[in-house]
Parts: sequence; C-alpha cells; structure tokens
Amino acid sequence: MTGLDIFALIVLFILLAVAIAVWIVLAMLPGKIAKSRNHPQAEAINVGGWLGALLGGVFWPIILIWAFTKPPSVSSENMSAGMEDIEVIKNKLSSLEAKLEERAS
Repeated sequence: MTGLDIFALIVLFILLAVAIAVWIVLAMLPGKIAKSRNHPQAEAINVGGWLGALLGGVFWPIILIWAFTKPPSVSSENMSAGMEDIEVIKNKLSSLEAKLEERAS
C-alpha cells in the first residue's frame, strides 16, 4: 500500500463516520424538537423519528411536521360544554325509553 492508498482509506473512514453522525442527528431531531416544545406525544415522535430514519426517511418528514404541531388542549369551558351535551342526550334517551314503554304496553 502506498501513502496515497492510506490517505484515501483515512478519508473514506472519516466520510463514513460523518455520514453515520449526520444520520444519528437527523434521527434524533424530531424527538428533541418535540421534547423542547413540551409536546404531549414526545415519546411517540421520538420513536417515529428513529423508525423513519431506519426506513430510509420515508415517514421522517411527516414525523418532523408532527413534532412542530401542538394538539388542541381541552379547557374547562370545553369540558363543561361537553357535559351539557351529555345531559341533553341523557334526557332525550330517557324520553325515548318512556315512549317505547308506552307503545309496548
């Protein structure tokens, strides 16, 4: 082996190490973004980032977008509105059951 062959091998190994490091950083990126933004599904995004990287980046852009989105939060106003809806449905159901009992007898 000549000195040029050894230099070429060193350059090849450095490029391979850099490519692996870039791949690892890109696989971790969606999970780190989700954790820094306090995303409620940060662990799922982290797993999705690694799976996307393992599958050749097929779903990786979707996971990256997911890391930047924030699901709508449920406020107490929404909860009370939902409870009112449940009460209305319960009242309608009981009136329908009463009508059914009238028809059966």
